[in-house]
Amino acid sequence: MQTTSHGVVLLTRAGCHSCAHAHEVLSEVCREFDVAVTVVDVDEAAAESPDLRAEYGDRVPVVLLDGIEHSYWEVDVPRLRADLAQAGHPKNA
Repeated sequence: MQTTSHGVVLLTRAGCHSCAHAHEVLSEVCREFDVAVTVVDVDEAAAESPDLRAEYGDRVPVVLLDGIEHSYWEVDVPRLRADLAQAGHPKNA
């Protein structure tokens, strides 16, 4: 059985209502698969990673799965569930 661990990152910015909603949805889906969500504010991260804000800042919220853009503006729930399930994460029904 494969036990690949996924890194799920939500790129956000302060005061973004869509980001707050995406965080709620993403947290719920990832909880089903026992996967942690890391939240990164692109503006705060810009001091060390200016490319992050340049690349994703106009599309937040952005979901990264294993460092690859998965969805933006909203969480693609069916696709995320399928990708996490395919990786062998048990779904807590």
